[in-house]
Amino acid sequence: RGKFTRLPRLGKMSWCTIESDPGVFTEILQQIGVRAVQVEELYALDQSIFDELKPVYGLIFLFKWRHESTDRPVVKERREGLFFASQVINNACATQAILSIVLNVASLDIGSHLSQFKAFTKDFEPEVKGLAISNSDIIRNVHNSFARPEPFVVEEEKAKSDDEVYHFISYVPVNGILYELDGLKQGPIDLGPCTSDNWLQKVTPIIQQRIQQYSRNEIRFNLLAVVGNRRQAYQTSLDAVLAHRAAVSRVLTSRGLSCPPSHIHPEGELPQGGSDAEVEAMSNEELLAAVTRADHDASSLRMKIDNEIEKFNNWKAENIRRKHNYVPFLVELLKILADKGQLQPLVEHAKAKSSKKQPAAS
Repeated sequence: RGKFTRLPRLGKMSWCTIESDPGVFTEILQQIGVRAVQVEELYALDQSIFDELKPVYGLIFLFKWRHESTDRPVVKERREGLFFASQVINNACATQAILSIVLNVASLDIGSHLSQFKAFTKDFEPEVKGLAISNSDIIRNVHNSFARPEPFVVEEEKAKSDDEVYHFISYVPVNGILYELDGLKQGPIDLGPCTSDNWLQKVTPIIQQRIQQYSRNEIRFNLLAVVGNRRQAYQTSLDAVLAHRAAVSRVLTSRGLSCPPSHIHPEGELPQGGSDAEVEAMSNEELLAAVTRADHDASSLRMKIDNEIEKFNNWKAENIRRKHNYVPFLVELLKILADKGQLQPLVEHAKAKSSKKQPAAS
């Protein structure tokens, strides 16, 4: 589909394709300055999953793009507080989908660069906002940090109708309205009124209907959620549980009863928060049951925190591998094998092995 040229580096204004992966998207958000958020992959549109991930700020949907037979009406007028940018550059839809969420959530700490960018582009038309994204060195450089090192680069050609073109769009509630934000549309799509509590229930059938429009054989979809930092959320819950346990322990001690030691914090290191007044009305049996319940909840939360730490460490390692250029190593390895006379036998062995796997001609 293109000519191979010896141009391993991206042009100054080029944008690479990036993998639809929660670890990749989370690092992009971190690198452009957004704090206390992460991206999680969703395997089902289930309310229990949404409840576990709260707060969910927005959803990113990846699908195989195709021309829609009927154009849905878009919002033409400018709406206060809504950021919408047209996609004016190739391969930027992933990062643009992320920005479409974080730039529309007023409660997020998006850092100094995005705050200045949002203020600067506030009164721009969608096309000009798209150009502003493409001209942002910080956003483009973070995006392109995930470019795969290649010994050869294929010259870009205009996509044909039979090409497999994939596209990212966003769903996000803004000022009581649920929007679909697609940079290839002329404007945002108003999906109706919603609240912060019910927007996920409203968007679920919309995404399900979109999936059902494709053939049964088309399963290449991906759904990601931009959520609050899970480790911080679990730590806040753990602190509250331990503070409540500390209050129960003080009341038990005041009644001359001993409280079982905490397995989460060493004795004497329990938080000093919690309200004694909330637990003084409880019976001794209720207090001891509350200790047992708190220990169970604390253990579960501690496990979730450990899982988050492990997940972020794995994401970090995977992203390092994604960015590392293995080509020089492989070239040097092939040279060494050739110098030792071991390369050609390996090639012949691979050819023989490959021919055995091919079905015999009838």
